Amino acid sequence: MATGPNRRKVTGDRLPEFFRQIRDEGVPAAQLVFVCIGTDRSTGDALGPLTGTLLREAGYTQVIGTLDDPCDASNLEKRIRDIPPELIPVAIDACLGLSTSVGLYQVACHPLEPGKSVGRTLPPVGRYSIAAIVNADGPRQYSILQNTPLGRVLKMARDITAAVQTVFPI
Repeated sequence: MATGPNRRKVTGDRLPEFFRQIRDEGVPAAQLVFVCIGTDRSTGDALGPLTGTLLREAGYTQVIGTLDDPCDASNLEKRIRDIPPELIPVAIDACLGLSTSVGLYQVACHPLEPGKSVGRTLPPVGRYSIAAIVNADGPRQYSILQNTPLGRVLKMARDITAAVQTVFPI
């Protein structure tokens, strides 16, 4: 996922600014649905389901994709098709990037393309999006995701959850 003019890289402590931007655009918390993409079968790709689980545990109900019920390539199209039109999706996914960007988040006010960093073609997701750069890109993307440190992924999931709680408290 390339960094374009509408996508910017931020550190975890700057994630609340992204959610404030969403709030300041007049989007109420009740209209947000968090689409947490990934699978629990790959450490790096578990960022989405981990985040979804943490959001659910914190009391957020409009969450698609948890450890118990992941939103992954096998069901993504149906899951996003089932989102009511009045809800505004925030897509959350893991991605690979430059080694100097590992641990950063690419935030955008447009959809993300799940699976792009591993060569998959899936439908774009979200009016807003966060792509967490969990590891450095390389020649064997699936292996890289499989061998991504779980501690890093969990920290990043906690950062996203904390940013949501800061700006859209329950």
